[in-house]
Amino acid sequence: MPLSRKSSALLRPRVSIGGQVSRMRHGRASGAYAGDDRRTGQRTRALIGAVIAALVVLCAPGALAEPPSRMGPQVVDSAGVLSAADESQVLDAVDTLYRDHQVKLWVVYVRDFASMAPQEWADRTATLSGFSDRDLLLAVAVDDRGYWLHGTLPEGVSDSELDSLLAGSVEPDLRDQKWAQAAVDTAEGISAAMRGGGVPWGVLILIALAVIVVAGGLMLFSRKRRADRERAELATAREVDPADSAALARLSLPTLHALSRERLVEIDDAVRTSAEELALATSEFGDTAVTPFRSALDAARAATAKAFTIRQQLDDAVPETPDQQRAMLIELIATAGKADRELDAQVADFDAMRDLLIDAPSRLDALTRDTIELTARMPSSEAELARLGSAYPPSVIAPIHDNVRMARERITFAESNVDSARAALTQPVGQQGGAVAAIRAAEGAIGQARTLLDAVDQAATNIQQARDGLPAALDELRADLASAASLTEFGGPDLAAAVASANAALNTPNTDSDPLGAFHQAVTADAELDRAIADASDRKLAVEDLRRRLDRTLTDAAARIDAASSFITTRRGGVDAEARTRLSEAQRHLAEARALAGSDPERALVSAQTAADLGGRAMQQAQASVQVWETRQPMSGGGSQTGAVLGGILLNELLRGAMSGGSHRGGFGGGGGYRPGSYGGSSGSRRVSRGGRF
Repeated sequence: MPLSRKSSALLRPRVSIGGQVSRMRHGRASGAYAGDDRRTGQRTRALIGAVIAALVVLCAPGALAEPPSRMGPQVVDSAGVLSAADESQVLDAVDTLYRDHQVKLWVVYVRDFASMAPQEWADRTATLSGFSDRDLLLAVAVDDRGYWLHGTLPEGVSDSELDSLLAGSVEPDLRDQKWAQAAVDTAEGISAAMRGGGVPWGVLILIALAVIVVAGGLMLFSRKRRADRERAELATAREVDPADSAALARLSLPTLHALSRERLVEIDDAVRTSAEELALATSEFGDTAVTPFRSALDAARAATAKAFTIRQQLDDAVPETPDQQRAMLIELIATAGKADRELDAQVADFDAMRDLLIDAPSRLDALTRDTIELTARMPSSEAELARLGSAYPPSVIAPIHDNVRMARERITFAESNVDSARAALTQPVGQQGGAVAAIRAAEGAIGQARTLLDAVDQAATNIQQARDGLPAALDELRADLASAASLTEFGGPDLAAAVASANAALNTPNTDSDPLGAFHQAVTADAELDRAIADASDRKLAVEDLRRRLDRTLTDAAARIDAASSFITTRRGGVDAEARTRLSEAQRHLAEARALAGSDPERALVSAQTAADLGGRAMQQAQASVQVWETRQPMSGGGSQTGAVLGGILLNELLRGAMSGGSHRGGFGGGGGYRPGSYGGSSGSRRVSRGGRF
């Protein structure tokens, strides 16, 4: 690792000399001056003595600068500071380091660094000496009082250990002119670090445990503070007008994400409840009378679908920058708010049109007939469910395995509310308001009970359609495999993968036990194989073949989406935003596939396959969400009341009307506590280069 304790050695200009550096001895210059004139006086002899003295000074060892040169022996004392015993001690230490760890330490003592920076002097010496990654050079300038350690830091020696060695041992030795000891301590310190002789393992473990405990405590404390802060900010965010983009922009990203998911659940529940209420109003008053309410519902559905599309883009594998996320979340919340306002704008007119107190007894009689009719369906639905359970594995009927039980709960709930409504009608005029909520609750429960039982009957139809279509799909798969055999050398990995998927679909063992799964696998494999064959043969699929595949894929997608939609509608009180987002996207892709079927069947096929995949994912996520919801209910919970909450028949007032600022009431627009829903809104390297002064 690069190290940066830099030398600040004094640089004094000196005469440079070259050649191999070793212990150098310089003799005195001597000579005799003779002259023919023996009569030279005292002044001449004094002049000669002065010249001789000057020559001695100039030739002294310290007067010559010592430039970088190739190292010969492993220990070089050009400065003459080591005795024979000192040199032997240093050699023993560097030999031991090499013998134990195969690291070669070179040591050189010079008078100065020849007017060069210590790092440059050491680097050029190492280059001239041809050092490898296992060579280290310790260069000491005794007159400049500077040193430098150069080379590659051995494995096992950390930066902190090297710093401790240099600052704690080597530099003090050099300051005290313990020249040999400095080299010995360098060799022994590196050896000790490579042996792991720094800090005992026990101490390191204790320190690590202490750090983990402290860090864990700080992390938990930080998480708690952050969670408290986020909860407080989310509570404030719920009061922000969804049309106020400036206020929304001031919220943090986590709060915007949480708020967007709440808004999606709320508006999706509002749209579904409004659709159920509108269907009842349509059957009673006709299409013409409910036109404005249907238009408002269609606009709200379009806005809700757009909001779900934004949520899907945020959830997919393509990342967005924080600024992009913020803009998309603000648009999502504003779009959901627009859908909410579309519905709430029609509340008063809708309630005025459908005054449930008008002819209430006849309404209650009709509801009673509905409960009788649905109760009569129960035995056959139970028998059908038992037949499906004995014929297919649990995974096939998992979406409907508890539909009959839930339908019975809804019927019981409806009967109870019919009785409550009849009792309320016996009260004096002006005190019969409870009948309205009871009638709406009964209507909602009966509608869901019918949907639950219909789903059981429809399951058999879907399975039969898959069973009937499976032979043709498998036959076409075999025909495509035969075509692919002649294109192997042109198809590459795409064709090979498609052939493998097709063979797996043909050899699936659960064709009889899971016809829906087998049909989906065969249709998907056939589409992949067709695309690979088209690419390999450079031709397009025949229109008839493509349309047959498209029809089967549309059937598959519609079945999966219908099952998921039925599941979410009848359990919407426990389904979160993710499942609803997948379902909304599945419905959008299915609609796109149907729209493109006539003009662009290839694109339609892609959209239909995407719809089928998203429909399956929506069902899986919805089931998981409901399981989580059920585990959070009190141990004594259950029965018709809990079922009504799970079905979204009874809504908490916080989940309806909060965005619109409308009145908190039962039915259309919201209510206090749990109320029945209605039409309306929701509201580094190892290189060593260190040294310094001593």
